Parts: sequence; structure tokens; C-alpha cells
Amino acid sequence: MGVGTEAGRRAAADPGDAFNSDCPGRTVLDHVCSRWGTLILLSLRDRPARFHELRDTIGGISEKMLSQNLRTLTRDGLLHREVEPATPPKVTYSLTELGQELATPLAGLLDWVRARAVDVVKAQRRHDRQHKPAS
Repeated sequence: MGVGTEAGRRAAADPGDAFNSDCPGRTVLDHVCSRWGTLILLSLRDRPARFHELRDTIGGISEKMLSQNLRTLTRDGLLHREVEPATPPKVTYSLTELGQELATPLAGLLDWVRARAVDVVKAQRRHDRQHKPAS
């Protein structure tokens, strides 16, 4: 146990301890585990894609959200953005080595969601029936 001023200091945040509120890894977790971040990363798992292809593949994403998430994931080092000089410029996105490494466990998560979504919806309905507010 520390004494005096040492006792009041927090240990430096461990970048791998996402349970610590000061952990820098939380930002990465927010970007990767957001609905759009996960879907963008997985849609690029098999091949690079252009902006409009990503927009058309990921149902419900607005161009603004797609653009924001692409910038964020590129900044995080998970995506590579290649601009081909043309009019208009052709921009292609692909996974970096880091992004490819991450896409593997994310694919497992999406596989689980596909396999268990019906079970989760059933559980939600069962819960809602049992916890119906009194009228």
C-alpha cells in the first residue's frame, strides 16, 4: 500500500486492460465494436472495396456514417485508403495486416450472431411478456 502522495496516484493505464476507464484500448474497442465499425471491417475481409460498394453492401449506413467510420478505422491503422488519380478520384479501401488479424475473431462474432439471433429475439420476447408493465 502506498503512503502520502504516492497513494493518491493511479497506476499508468495498461493499454490492454479495457476494464480500466483510463485504458487507451477502450477507444479502439469503441471503434471496432461499433455496429458500423464491425460491419465495415468484415465487409473488407475478402477483398478491397470502393466507397459506393461498401455503402451498398452495408444496409442502413448513411454516407456520412460510412465516411466517418472509414476515416476513424484508417486512422486506427486497420484500413488502408488508396487514392487513384482520376476525375473523380477513385478511392479503394482494404484491410491492413492489423485489420486482417482483427477480422478473424470478428467473423466468429458475426457467425455467432447469425446462428443465435433467433434465440436472442425469443429470449427478448419471453422477457418482455414476463415483465410487462401493469396497466
